[in-house]
Amino acid sequence: MQGKSLAIITARGGSKRIPRKNIKEFCGRPILCYSIEAALSSEAFDEVMVSTDDPEIAGIAMKAGAVPFFRSAEMSGDYASTDEVIMEVLKEYEKNGLFFDRFCCIYPTAPFLTGRRLKSAMDLLSEADSCMPVVPFS
Repeated sequence: MQGKSLAIITARGGSKRIPRKNIKEFCGRPILCYSIEAALSSEAFDEVMVSTDDPEIAGIAMKAGAVPFFRSAEMSGDYASTDEVIMEVLKEYEKNGLFFDRFCCIYPTAPFLTGRRLKSAMDLLSEADSCMPVVPFS
């Protein structure tokens, strides 16, 4: 029996190399929307949320069907790690009495991710403690 699952999409507003990269238009839509759509279409998650520090990103996330989560100032800086951001999300949910047995971290700049791939990865967690995608790279 599968427990509750959470998709955590990490999308802060302060990118330095490519400003506003998480909501830059890609093929007619904000790039973030592709990750949200993949998570929702996978039907593998009880909740799809976007951890952000930016009201515009939160608005786009809500319009696309995700729940926005406003991260702390400490987790919004250049040196906050993905692990720290995820732990903040999980601890805040727990404070509110919401517990998840599994979670998936999805980056907002992954427009080629599919719901089918996410579903397959989450299914693997019935046999493993974690799952990480790896692809050949020249």
